[in-house]
Amino acid sequence: MNDRVRLILQAGKEKSLMRRHPWLFSGAVKRIVGSPQEGDVVDIVAADGTWLAAAHYQPDSIVAKVLSFNDVNIDEAFWRRRLESALAYRERLGLFNADNLQHTNVFRLVNGEGDFLPGLIVDYYNGVVVLQAHSVGMHRLFHVFSELIVSLLQGRLPLHSIFDKSSATLPEREGLTPSQDGYLWGQEPEEWEICEADNKMLINFFEGQKTGFFVDQRENRQLLGSLSAGRRVLNCFGYTGGFSLAALRGGASYVETVDISKKAIALCDRNVALNYGDGAPHRGVVDDVLRYLDEVDNTFDIIVLDPPAFAKNHYALQRGLKGYRKINQRAMEALRPGGMLFTFSCSQAVSVDDFQTMAFTAAANAGREVRVVRRLPHAVDHPVSIFHPEGEYLKGLLLEVGDKMQ
Repeated sequence: MNDRVRLILQAGKEKSLMRRHPWLFSGAVKRIVGSPQEGDVVDIVAADGTWLAAAHYQPDSIVAKVLSFNDVNIDEAFWRRRLESALAYRERLGLFNADNLQHTNVFRLVNGEGDFLPGLIVDYYNGVVVLQAHSVGMHRLFHVFSELIVSLLQGRLPLHSIFDKSSATLPEREGLTPSQDGYLWGQEPEEWEICEADNKMLINFFEGQKTGFFVDQRENRQLLGSLSAGRRVLNCFGYTGGFSLAALRGGASYVETVDISKKAIALCDRNVALNYGDGAPHRGVVDDVLRYLDEVDNTFDIIVLDPPAFAKNHYALQRGLKGYRKINQRAMEALRPGGMLFTFSCSQAVSVDDFQTMAFTAAANAGREVRVVRRLPHAVDHPVSIFHPEGEYLKGLLLEVGDKMQ
């Protein structure tokens, strides 16, 4: 066994680790041998002394995130193997192909637990790599990761710079602010142009949501585009217009984007003009979505609901589900008969069953005949470990909303 700090478990609390779940909760720990600092690599040991895993330590309810269930050195060679495995998966998907890059040059390279690198997100934006740490242990390693990523990506993909965007995802006790986000390697302007399915978009890494854009919705945007010809589309919580651009590309007769952020709508309007000129059949609206839906009356054929997380944790679950029910009911009431609703939750606390039950209740309250057309997960470059179902954070449904119930 390595000479690391040890977390000794309560008797019987090793079962989740034996099932290779990568999170250890603080209530499972009987005692700590040593004095770990946040972000240190520690050993997790069963009550009978059996070594179970190596993990990053953090003084939270999730006290450790497992790096390996094998007793190996957690060194640069370990990180290289994990990163190489993540990149090889995307390469097999064809994302790195020159033909694909002509049409789409933004995708995820590392998806946390789904790539067995808990706490690490890496996204690629047309040559700019954005790193985002969700743990102090991963953030400490960013300079190691930036050097490794340079060596692993050169020759595979164009590479201009690497940006750290962790201020919003690290624990508040770390004291990071958005002003401390910045480039670890190379240098680029704050605004950058990407392309997804032939739509050009401007990305602001300092001010943008998540790593700068909602990369996980790529395939759902393409599905919307395939259904939009000749239809009127309302994109709610539209941010900078990803779904709106997909609908316009698909031939929508009219698209409206609603978001409460003036900056988001301003960038959305610029993105529309960049692709379709000032005369595009599009209108950006700065407004509260629920208030706006109260004024919409059967004028749209498709509505997209992609709100921020209404339930950031299990304590907020019921309040969050109530919020989802309210906006989904109103959207169903506002759609033309035969219209379609793309509805999503990015709340990890909301399960797939919770979300479908919410949609059922919203349909019953709206008094509309509703059919499930398709379930809508995140894109294939966001794999989920079978041992970590919580990684399936994005839940979506494509619903056909019919006539009023008779």
